[in-house]
Amino acid sequence: MKTNMKRKLNHELFQRYPNNPILSVEDWSYDANSVFNAAAAEINGQTLLLVRVEDFRGFSHLTVARSNDGIHNWWIDEKPTLSPDADYPEEIWGIEDARITWVPELESWAITYTAFSKVGPLVSLATTKDFKTFSRLGPVMTPEDKDAAIFPVRFDGRWAMLHRLVAKTGDNLTADIWISYSPDLKHWGDHQQLIQAREGSWWDARKIGLSAPPLETYEGWLILYHGVRSTASGSIYRLGLALVDLHDPRKVIRRSVEWIFGPKAHYEREGDVDDVVFPMRMDRKRWNS
Repeated sequence: MKTNMKRKLNHELFQRYPNNPILSVEDWSYDANSVFNAAAAEINGQTLLLVRVEDFRGFSHLTVARSNDGIHNWWIDEKPTLSPDADYPEEIWGIEDARITWVPELESWAITYTAFSKVGPLVSLATTKDFKTFSRLGPVMTPEDKDAAIFPVRFDGRWAMLHRLVAKTGDNLTADIWISYSPDLKHWGDHQQLIQAREGSWWDARKIGLSAPPLETYEGWLILYHGVRSTASGSIYRLGLALVDLHDPRKVIRRSVEWIFGPKAHYEREGDVDDVVFPMRMDRKRWNS
């Protein structure tokens, strides 16, 4: 009986690094309240994180941290790398939760992030070649929308984006994963619901969202998503998997029934938001050579 209980308690696909966390606010050279929700990339063998940093107003910006092994000896920009821009009013309350995708056709990194203002959160997009200078495309979705990432390739000549749209169903708010298409990365349409939050007692009931950008595999695009379960003591963020078709990502092939990773360590159970695990996936620069 004890063996079975131990097996069930360790029912997860991932193993935690024993010296977590690898970065904390104490590593920053300027004042900040918290650091979290980083996007990840590998550039010339070096790990780059685009970290969400929250200041003491409660507003967020993005800062680059680099490491040769992705664990130790981080070089962190001495000032915010990408800050809210006054020319974009949708960012007046901060920018947060970036995802990074290397796009070979553009020879650039595409960064989707959440812009926040009094109208609510919405998806904005920028591109960069060096994580020093950025070209903003501005908002690409209307509020309330977030948790977005683009695919690195076109489908039938169009770019595709996954994002989390909030809708009202009766007296309840639901958040599902949608897919949209664009000819130019700026104008998006053909919106379709892709993965719907479950109902009732499920671990991913009523609210789900994309976590890391989609990962190309031989079997299809692997989607790592978070599900939020509301309990009497608050919400719990856990992770699940879905697989969509390699050539037509509107087709969902499989979806996990159980969660694959959930908050257990003290740094996951306690924080500005308790009981959260939120993954990142490292994208790599791929050249057509």
